[in-house]
Amino acid sequence: MKFTTAKGKVLHMGWGNPKHNYRLGREWIESSPEEKDLGVLGGNNLNMTQQCALAAQKANRVLGCIPSSVSSRSREGILPLYSALMRPPLQYCVQLWGPQDKKDMELLERVQRRPQR
Repeated sequence: MKFTTAKGKVLHMGWGNPKHNYRLGREWIESSPEEKDLGVLGGNNLNMTQQCALAAQKANRVLGCIPSSVSSRSREGILPLYSALMRPPLQYCVQLWGPQDKKDMELLERVQRRPQR
């Protein structure tokens, strides 16, 4: 089976990494500052701020779609929809990318408080 070097990338991890260039056969493998795997964005500095922002953005998009697609505006009908449709983007693989910075936690909490207004 032939390996396609265009689909592979090198992710340099760590602070003291010399960031060598690698090649497979005659072709050089491209370096990347961050990569997405299984829906989780991982970067070379292991900072999950970008992942938190993407999760909040996805949850906000879901929140924007719910009121326009539901005819009933009662709180009893809409709150279960919010928790069923909004929580999965915020909880997907959270054990791996769990927010550690205070600003990331506040961003995710702000998204969760939005439907209660």
